[in-house]
Amino acid sequence: MKTLVSLTFLLVSLPVIACDGALLDQEFRKLASTEEVNLCEAYTGKVVLVVNTASKCGNTPQYDGLEKLYEEYGDQGFVVLGFPSNDFLGQEPGTEDQIEEFCRLTYGVEFPMFEKTTVKEGNAHPFFNALADASGTYPTWNFHKFLIGRDGELIAQFSPRTKPYDERVVAAVEQALNP
Repeated sequence: MKTLVSLTFLLVSLPVIACDGALLDQEFRKLASTEEVNLCEAYTGKVVLVVNTASKCGNTPQYDGLEKLYEEYGDQGFVVLGFPSNDFLGQEPGTEDQIEEFCRLTYGVEFPMFEKTTVKEGNAHPFFNALADASGTYPTWNFHKFLIGRDGELIAQFSPRTKPYDERVVAAVEQALNP
């Protein structure tokens, strides 16, 4: 009987993940893969920085800072999610295999990257429509950043010119990790 009581307590103590209507309730294919990921199932409870990326942009060196943020705060429940997009002047023209190779070899990117995605207003993927609804803006260029809290709610958005180690980004990430 003691085991049954303990098991019942354990089940009652587990957090319930509710994804209905949540920003992260989206399915994406991993970059250059057939594996599908439900963002809510994979990242609920984490602090998430969503970034639309491009390999041939003046902001492309931001991959380095994004990877360093991911490495520095990943153990605390932080993750960067990259979404390559060819929406701005065709600055992500390659195939997914080419994008993956470029990111890994040039910048050592280990944070999760997903399928090439449309992010621009008027034709955006539903995930980026939801982010725009929550933030009041669509990505204005490559490397626009959206910070989502552990509760799945949008905390902040940062312009493409805002670098990953800008004091505002770091402060927002640290506050979200340690409220």
